[in-house]
Order: sequence, then structure tokens, then C-alpha cells
Amino acid sequence: MSNPDPKGRGWQGAKPMQLLVTLAVGCLLYFILPRVAPVPDAKLFAGTAAAKAKPGDKAAKPGEKVAKPADKPKPAEAKAAEPKAAASAKKPSAKELEVQRIEAEAKVKFEAAAKAKADAEAKVKAEADAKAKAEAEKVRQADWIRGLHLFAIFVATILGIILRPLPMGAVAMIGVGLTAITGTLPIGDSLSGFAEKTLWLIIVAFMFARGFIKTGLGTRIAYFFMRLLGKRTLGLAYGFAATEFVLAPVVPSNTARTAGIIMPIMRSLARAYGSNPEDGTARKIGAYLTMTCFNLDLIVSAMFLTAMAANPMTQKFAADFGITITWNSWFVAAIVPGLVGLLVIPYFFYKLYKPEITETPEAVEMATAKLKEMGRPSMSEWLMVAVFSFVLVLWVIGEKAFGIDGTTAALLGLALLLLTGVLTWKDVLEEHNAWDVLIWTGGLIMMAGFLNKLGMIPWFSKVVGASMAGHGWHFGFLVLAVTYFYAHYFFASMTAHAGAMYAAFLGVSITLGAPPMLAALVLCFFSNLHASMTHYGTGPAPAMFGLGYVPIGTWWRLGFMVSVVNILIWVVVGGAWWKVLHLW
Repeated sequence: MSNPDPKGRGWQGAKPMQLLVTLAVGCLLYFILPRVAPVPDAKLFAGTAAAKAKPGDKAAKPGEKVAKPADKPKPAEAKAAEPKAAASAKKPSAKELEVQRIEAEAKVKFEAAAKAKADAEAKVKAEADAKAKAEAEKVRQADWIRGLHLFAIFVATILGIILRPLPMGAVAMIGVGLTAITGTLPIGDSLSGFAEKTLWLIIVAFMFARGFIKTGLGTRIAYFFMRLLGKRTLGLAYGFAATEFVLAPVVPSNTARTAGIIMPIMRSLARAYGSNPEDGTARKIGAYLTMTCFNLDLIVSAMFLTAMAANPMTQKFAADFGITITWNSWFVAAIVPGLVGLLVIPYFFYKLYKPEITETPEAVEMATAKLKEMGRPSMSEWLMVAVFSFVLVLWVIGEKAFGIDGTTAALLGLALLLLTGVLTWKDVLEEHNAWDVLIWTGGLIMMAGFLNKLGMIPWFSKVVGASMAGHGWHFGFLVLAVTYFYAHYFFASMTAHAGAMYAAFLGVSITLGAPPMLAALVLCFFSNLHASMTHYGTGPAPAMFGLGYVPIGTWWRLGFMVSVVNILIWVVVGGAWWKVLHLW
């Protein structure tokens, strides 16, 4: 909302209309859902009660025989049962008969007492079991109510992220606060998402990105590939693809990578060739480079765990289902379809949206001049290259070879950047995007995680899975994945989309019988690729569209077509590669 007072004394808070809609939806869901949604059958919704049962516990069933102390032979019984060879030969005396009578009466009394004790113990156990069952049912019903309340807060948070009454981090922080204030979760649980280690991997990667930008290394890499491949327009596109591929592992913001590094170079190049949207010359080269660079960014975002801020969120959602995705396993699964996409997409646009200028020798001269102007690489650049290479090696082999996980390797790299002076502590504090990501990602991770723990996502998975019974997992999962992909038409953020739908769709996929690791990874990849379709689907989209080179109708038409190409590449080529990796 613009400030109506030039002296800054006007309203500075949330946008009223967007805030009203968000609050209205959240309140309606919070108060109405528990009234209209009865607790499901225990077979569909177990809540957290099942998690409290010990693996070895076995409750007694009605009518089940309980071992009684009297079942074991007693010394007196054994003595009475012993054969008495000597006595059998003659008639027992009166004294012996009296002893036998007394022993028999004692035995009857003993058995009656043992039976009474066993019956009392069985009654106590039955009462305890009934009480435990009643308490478990109360917990299950309470979990259902808590789950509905958390779902209402979660939906309102996602809606707030879409409508933006406040910045995304502020919306998420309010959502986290509401989970504690309403008693839906204890405060410790509400703040648990900020301790997620994979989230800190992304935070540190933001610091690496700052190092690339501060030292000028990212711009140098872009001009290097332009000089190497820029004699033709198609070669320029492949040069930008190579730049994205090199930068993506350590620049976790696709907006910073594309809009901050690639876009200024691309725009200067287009204008140098006389391609300006203002005078009708957009199709000379600018329109082609805009569409190509934007879509290349989405492909590399899908190739690396650290290439997009929301990727660790989907990784954590997968972990809630017991699926462990490491930096290396993500990269290995994505490398083949990703490289095919980087090769195919520039050529696809070159044929479908061909630029008028196809020969670009001046681009090589421009890149050479810019590199000459930058001079020889500085000591900071060389240190940045060394630290980046070291951390990248640890990400690939560190866990298996040295027991060093990705987050530990990243923190070690950050320590080296601080010790060598490539980054200062002030640089770390001023990396506002990183701390913003910490807030909104941590909040969404926490909410989705507890929706799973409270049993809401497993319940949804069972219900939807039952509705798709009768189909093989191949068909069912393909339908789910494509539905998840094209649902992005309704989202203006990849983070909001993944936060709202990833965990639920993964749960349904597993219920249908899809291999868990395959399902988790495919949905992770699609959580990046689906942003190609609209001019608002991810951070770089408005920036690239705002250049004015591509009309909105053309953007949507080409976006849908490239979405089909991406799905085919990642399903067909990726499917064959994942078969080799034994993911299915």
C-alpha cells in the first residue's frame, strides 16, 4: 500500500483488503471445520496415539485366556501326584485317609483362591485396558481438532503468502505465533522448524551467493561463457545455460541468480544489437533470450538441492515420510534429465520463437572487452573459487567418505570465507534474503510437519488413495504428478505451492504404491519446473516479463508448450535414468 503522507505519518501496516480476506478465511476454517468435520474412523485417522504404543506391547483381547499362577504345578500337588507304590498294595489307614481329605480340601481352597486372584487381575487389566483405550480415543479426537485448527492456520498462512498483505516472512511469523497463542501447539513445537538443518544449508548458500556477487566472480563467469560460446545466438543461450549450471549449486535464490546476474547482462546484450521492446524490435534477439534464460533458470533450480530456496522444504517434507534425500542423491537423480533439458530448451525456443539475429560476433567482442575491463581475477575471486570447489566436493562425497553432511560442509565453507576475509560479518548480517528465507521456510516446514505428525496428511492420503483404488501405481502417480504440476496456474510462488500440496500429494503417491524415493524426487523436481507457465509463477518471472520483450499471451502460450516438453523429458529420459539407479 502506498504511503499517502509524504512525511511518513500515514498507514504503514498491512494492506487492509488482503489482510481482511486472509483473516476471514482463516477464522471461518478455524471455527467451522471442527463443527462440520466429524472425527473419522480410527482405521483412517489414528492421530498421534499409535506413536505412543510400544513395539512389544500387546493388549489382552476379550475372552483371551490369561496365564494363571495356578496353572503351574505346586510342590504340594507334585507331592500328592507322586505314585505311592508301597501304599497301593494295602488299604489306607484311617489316619492316611484323613490326611488325604485335608490335602484335598486345601487343594480346592488353593485353586479357588488362585482363580479369584486371576479373575481380579483380569478385571483390573480389562479396566486398565478400557481406560487406556478411552484415553487414546480422547487423544485421537483432540488430535483431530488440533489438526483442523492447524490446517486452518496453515491455509491462512499460504493464502497470506499469495495475497501479500505483508511480506512473506512477516506472514509466516504471524502464522507461527498463532499456532502457539491458540494452544494448537506448544511454543517449543511452534519454533521447531527453525532448527531444521537443511534449512541452514540454504542460509549458508545465500552467503556463498553474496561472495560470488561481491567479488564479481559470478559476472566474470557469465562473460567467460559469452566469449566462449557467443558467436551465434544459439551459442549465447548455451553460454547462459552453462553460467546457470555453474552458479546454481551455491546461489539458492533463483531470483538473485537470474534477475541479479544473468538479466542485466542479457538486457545489455539485447540493446547492443538494437533489440528494444519500445520500438518494436523485441524479436531481433531480446524476446528469444528472455524466454530461454527464464526457463533455463527453472531447470537448474530442479537440478540442485541448493539451487532454490524452497527445495530444502520439500526435502524436509519427504523426511517426514522416512525418505532421506541428500544433496548428492538429489543431484545424481537430476543430472541426466537436467542436462538434456539444458540442451533441448534453447534449441526448442530457437525453432519455435526464432530470433531475427542469429549471428552474434559482437557478443564475443563485448564479453572480451568486459573481461579486459575487469582485469585479472583478484585474490578474493581465487579464494572464492577454492572454497566453492572444496565445499562442492564435500557435498558430493563428504557424507560417504568422511561422514560430513551437507550442512556441516556448508558451515565449514562459510567459516573459511570469514577467516579469509572474502566475506565479513557485516556481509552476513546484511544478507536479508537469507534471514527472510529462514523465517518463512521454517514456519511452513513446522506447520506441514505437524500436520503429518497429527495424522492429517496420512488421513488425506488414505482417503484419496482409496478413491483411486483399482489403478496401478504407474497410472495413479502420473495423474497425481501432472495434477500437481499444472496446479501452479493458481500459485504466484513456488514456495506456497510446495507448502500447500507437496506433503499431501507425496502421501497419496506412497499410498498408491509408488516407490517412495521416486515419488519424493519427482515432486521435488516438478516443484521447480512448473513455474514456466505464467509470468507470475516465481520470483524471476515478473522481473523478466517486466522487460517488455514478450507479450503476455505469447508468454502463456510458450509457457504451456515448454511445460509439456519438460514433463516429457523428465518422465521419459528421467524415468529411464531412474530405472538405472534402481529408484523403481
